[in-house]
Amino acid sequence: MSIWNPDNIRDVAESVGIASLHKDVADNLSRDVEFRIGQVLEEALKFMRHAKRTTLNIQDVSQALRVLEVEPLYGYESTRPLRFGEASLGPGQPLFYVEDEEVDFEKLINAPLPKVPREISLTAHWLAVEGVQPSIPQNPTTTSTDSSSLLPRGPSANPHLAATSGADNLSVKPLVKHVISKELNLYFDRICIAVLDASNEEYRFAALASLRSDPAIHQLVPYLIQFAAEKITHNSNSLFILTQTLHLLDALLSNPSLYLDPYVGNILPTCMTCLIGRHLGTASDTPQSVFALRDLACSLVLSLIKKYSSSTVSLKPRVARTCLRNFLDSHKPLGTIYGALIGLTKTMGKEGVRQLILPNCALIDARLIKPAVNEGDERKKFEADMVVAAFLRALEVLESNTGEIKEGVNGHATQEKREDYVKEKLAASLGEVLGNKVFEFDKQRPKFVEAVLENIKGLPSPGD
Repeated sequence: MSIWNPDNIRDVAESVGIASLHKDVADNLSRDVEFRIGQVLEEALKFMRHAKRTTLNIQDVSQALRVLEVEPLYGYESTRPLRFGEASLGPGQPLFYVEDEEVDFEKLINAPLPKVPREISLTAHWLAVEGVQPSIPQNPTTTSTDSSSLLPRGPSANPHLAATSGADNLSVKPLVKHVISKELNLYFDRICIAVLDASNEEYRFAALASLRSDPAIHQLVPYLIQFAAEKITHNSNSLFILTQTLHLLDALLSNPSLYLDPYVGNILPTCMTCLIGRHLGTASDTPQSVFALRDLACSLVLSLIKKYSSSTVSLKPRVARTCLRNFLDSHKPLGTIYGALIGLTKTMGKEGVRQLILPNCALIDARLIKPAVNEGDERKKFEADMVVAAFLRALEVLESNTGEIKEGVNGHATQEKREDYVKEKLAASLGEVLGNKVFEFDKQRPKFVEAVLENIKGLPSPGD
């Protein structure tokens, strides 16, 4: 037995042209209508509870119909409560209808007319005349834009810009406060002190070991990276601080529990500064330690590329462009040339050596290496030797996949002629110093020399 009256089903059936509807069909349809109405009411009550209301309205029913993919009701979307009237068609047959609002024509006729709206119009005014803003109502006044409104704000604002404007005591408050526990704050302070403690090596190793393995320091990652960036920026004359900061970044990169993808763009400039920086350390530091720092920075850059080049597509091209720009600048010191050279070699591989390094060897040799060798300064000479060694390591990648060496005609004169020919070609293509260094390997590593000759553009084979 259904609560919904089957007579209503018969009335609807007659209105659509079905004269005689079977009693069982009417009963089944009435039960189905009852189930559908209950389903709609359940969904409408959910919307009412989510809106934190206790009264069901028309919008709740419309949303329920939309969720159930039923065509919504039309004509009842109103913010006003509807008043229903009741009329009787007969005994036990009430009819409900929406009462219309009665309008008094006398009040409507005697009511004042509304104001006539203005016509739409466009006006033009000068924002500025020859750089001077006219004082008209359409333009903002000079008093409304004081100097304080132009100061940087927000968490990424530069406080140095505020200091230059005369507001020395300006403090920028971040919009969102990053809450860190006292334990993590204490851990961060201890790590920063331990990493830069030059007197206690065991303390430093313990701090770096903790950074490599601790899985609960993910909240400190942005602070540690910011700490590293500040130390490298403001302590370029201290090799100890630079080296320890790179070890700190290496420890973070070695931690398998940390997600560092969003911070790659902040780590890379720090490493590139130590790789191709113009002045690292002081005059009292040995050049061996400076070049060791550049090698460490290059290994960090290479690990960044291996781990995050898939997620950061522009990482490898960015490193290559930076290294190439510094490598081609002959006004850079030999240390910068060394860092750019090893960075290009590790990043671009064999094709990078063939296309970028090999054609520029003679230029670097003539402008930087040869003057440094002939100058007589031991430090300059050591730097030139390190650059030459980096060039030789870069050229070694060309040795792979080299074919058989072409033999010349037997005879002492022919062999001497070949050696003179090879030495002359290497000196002309690589420079005097680099060419002689490569020629020294002609007897011990002939495949290496042959690979260099094959990759020099326009050089014919010595056996031709």
